[in-house]
Amino acid sequence: MKIVIAYYSGHHGNTKKILDAIKERWNVDLIDVTECKKTDLSGYDVIGLASGTYFNRFSMELIEFVKNNLPGKKDVFLINTYGLKGASKNEMERIIADKSCHLLGTYGCRGFDTFGPLKLIGGIAKGRPNENDLIGAVEFFKKIVENKKELIEKQQQ
Repeated sequence: MKIVIAYYSGHHGNTKKILDAIKERWNVDLIDVTECKKTDLSGYDVIGLASGTYFNRFSMELIEFVKNNLPGKKDVFLINTYGLKGASKNEMERIIADKSCHLLGTYGCRGFDTFGPLKLIGGIAKGRPNENDLIGAVEFFKKIVENKKELIEKQQQ
């Protein structure tokens, strides 16, 4: 099974830390959307989309990448990191639905944040993502893989 995760990880690299933990344990391709604007994702069985939260949404870089590159009728999952609260998934879910893709699940956790006035107080969510967050992300990914395998088995019956 071929799996890719397209991601944007800015500021403190919180999202990349989550993805590195997943990649340590699983065979998955990672695409940094700041380095790759256009690519063919049609050969992947599962496509992950990951970003930090910026003004209560996934990064604009990832949103644009998804609009331009996500093929239709794919199985997709979302991962996000956040300082104050999780990103609104409405926009990303709408894009996924418009492309007739199936959302397998979402995972989110806190991440160190010093954006804007938070810098004045030394930031929030220091030390996050922590080991428990990384374990949670790996477990989430494991469930995504297991669920996809079950879907494949059902389709073959």
